[in-house]
Amino acid sequence: MSHQLNQADLTSRFENLILLYVGAEAEVYRARWYGIDVVVKRRTSKPYRIRGLDEEIRFRRTIGEAKILHYAKKSEVPTPTVYFLDLTNYMIIMSFIEGERIREALSKFNGEERIRKTELIGVYTGRLHQAGIQHGDLTTSNMILTEDGRIFLIDFGLSTFTNDIEDIAVDLILFKRALMSTHYVFAEECFKAFIKGYASVRGRNVVEKVLDRVREVEKRGRYVIRS
Repeated sequence: MSHQLNQADLTSRFENLILLYVGAEAEVYRARWYGIDVVVKRRTSKPYRIRGLDEEIRFRRTIGEAKILHYAKKSEVPTPTVYFLDLTNYMIIMSFIEGERIREALSKFNGEERIRKTELIGVYTGRLHQAGIQHGDLTTSNMILTEDGRIFLIDFGLSTFTNDIEDIAVDLILFKRALMSTHYVFAEECFKAFIKGYASVRGRNVVEKVLDRVREVEKRGRYVIRS
């Protein structure tokens, strides 16, 4: 039987522990760990699930997320570095990425820089998909701009290994929707730049197939997006 860490246990293991947010399946903290700034992501138990099943799900998802982060980085997509897996407590300790969310940063760029950044995000997304990885929550809130101008993709909690064209299309739909909801004035030009970067990795034929599926999913009303 696994030992569920309580707040006192966490505080004793990490310095300067600060709760960043509580998600649907995990608590996410910032802390110091052996002198390093880290993010601590701990998948919490769900009382409505059978205990054995709950532990199996948390175990599998913790390993899965760490594995996806590894393969994303291997595919030259900037992501947090996993330092340690505590599978007894369903916890990932990874590097803290200091910076500003693209959600806030995008409107501060001039037009040319904004196009360059969204094209780069398209390149990184293309590399993810080329590696058979769906991010699952590809929004501007899950991208960090560092002080030196780099962009990191974060929060792979909903990611999966897949080559299913609809899964891939959903990533593009989510990114498009994020642009439309918070950056409507320049959303169209940014999405075009994103597709240009994406196509530079995946090729035009693949892109057309994915965009066809994007349009099909939008028509079905699964995601309501203004276009």
